[in-house]
Amino acid sequence: MKALFRGCLIAAVALFAHGASAQTAGAQGYPNRPIKMIVPFSAGGPADAIARTLAEKMSIILKQPVVIDNRAGAGGATGTKAVAVAEPDGYTIGLSSAGALAISVSMQEAIGYDPRTDLRALTLAASVPELLVVNNNVPAKTLPELIALAKAQPGKLSFGSSGMGSMPHLAGELLKQYGQIDIVHVPYRGAAPAVTDLLGGQVNLMFMDIAVLLPHVQAGRMRALAIGSAARSPSLPDLPTTAELGLPLVVADNWYGVIAPKATPQPIVDKLHAALVEALRMPDVKEKLALQGAVPGGNSPEEFAAYISSEVDKWAKVVKAANIKPE
Repeated sequence: MKALFRGCLIAAVALFAHGASAQTAGAQGYPNRPIKMIVPFSAGGPADAIARTLAEKMSIILKQPVVIDNRAGAGGATGTKAVAVAEPDGYTIGLSSAGALAISVSMQEAIGYDPRTDLRALTLAASVPELLVVNNNVPAKTLPELIALAKAQPGKLSFGSSGMGSMPHLAGELLKQYGQIDIVHVPYRGAAPAVTDLLGGQVNLMFMDIAVLLPHVQAGRMRALAIGSAARSPSLPDLPTTAELGLPLVVADNWYGVIAPKATPQPIVDKLHAALVEALRMPDVKEKLALQGAVPGGNSPEEFAAYISSEVDKWAKVVKAANIKPE
């Protein structure tokens, strides 16, 4: 019996060693063919622009083409699921968003994957702060004045968003919750019609990606009150953050990160992460991201995984507190 046990143990160790050695050998030759980067949104949008910027540099670093595959649908869940179920060989990765990696879990009945258990986090690619603005006809010139105005007129002010469960919507819900104000949410199908109605006075205020609103703020067509982020934006360095104005929990960055299938071997994860960090540190990449109001990432896989988990918990609480129903 002891001999049989010893034989099984030796066989198991040998099998493990063979698997580890095959994994290492595969990683040493990796990559030897093109890598596909799935982007779960249409071409031309912010996620696509970030992905293409990174793919161009990664192709040079890894000496293999990194090809973009746009798979839009279900707020990013369709393409993100495609990454989760792909072969974990390092030849399929993805660039996904806060919506698909942290919010959709609470907003959709079944997305087909768990961002915490079915995906391998590689790195945070970029964060885009949400900017709080008001229509010029709103008398409030500061965030405290806006909160005071909303408290004096409960249910009278409205805030627009790019859709139910979008980052601008949830940022507005945070403002309602921690500012202890009653303002009415008006969802739109995308950012463009929401901004149009803010300019026309149909809604009074909104959070939105800074790159979307900055030209209007600079032209004096709307008034910026705060950056909904932990740090000030280089695009508007004189504008205070919500934290500086007494609302440290009203933080809503619209972030993007790179992911891979969960079982992707560690040596391949290490190579991909190193290439991503190298790309994100390049001056021209930083410049391109800055044009979108984005702050480059580059944290470790472990740090990014922890961030995704914390964001899942954070937005689940907001969705529950605001009684937002899954779509």
